[in-house]
Amino acid sequence: EDKSNVMSLDFKCNSDLIFMIGESYDDISSSEYLVSYHGIKDSPAPFFDLDKEYQLQETIKLLINTKCIQSAHDVSDGGLFVTLLESSMPQNLGFDIVTSSEIREDAFLFGEAPSRVVVSVSKNLEDAFIDQVQSMNIPFVLLGHVTKGDIRVDDKYFSTVAEYKNLFNTSIA
Repeated sequence: EDKSNVMSLDFKCNSDLIFMIGESYDDISSSEYLVSYHGIKDSPAPFFDLDKEYQLQETIKLLINTKCIQSAHDVSDGGLFVTLLESSMPQNLGFDIVTSSEIREDAFLFGEAPSRVVVSVSKNLEDAFIDQVQSMNIPFVLLGHVTKGDIRVDDKYFSTVAEYKNLFNTSIA
């Protein structure tokens, strides 16, 4: 209803904080990763809870309406790593994140379980963001921050967003 509340998926500013709202599961079922890397085409659907999805969507609407976030992108095809790349490419900004020690690394980065959204938050809005999310009683985690273009996971360098963008833009050719 209010055009000033239109939200995009792209990271806006170097050093913004990157959070994931929702829960990760130790699950790679029905993921692109499971099919392309492991060659398994038939697997169960990932865990889904309609009530958790509704709560997540209400939280995202609140964060948008209160101007607490700079970007929002759902975790879906390709998992968290692809979501982060898609948020990085429009502005040629990268990311530096830390994975969870409680979830298998492949499931954390490439699992496609629903009801998760990656958001970026200006450092000066971090406290307001945390207050809003906690008031909605939904899990969230600080993943890391936006970079000038480098891609880093657990302090390991994985090239630049420019290289991934080139691969993405020329993959059909």
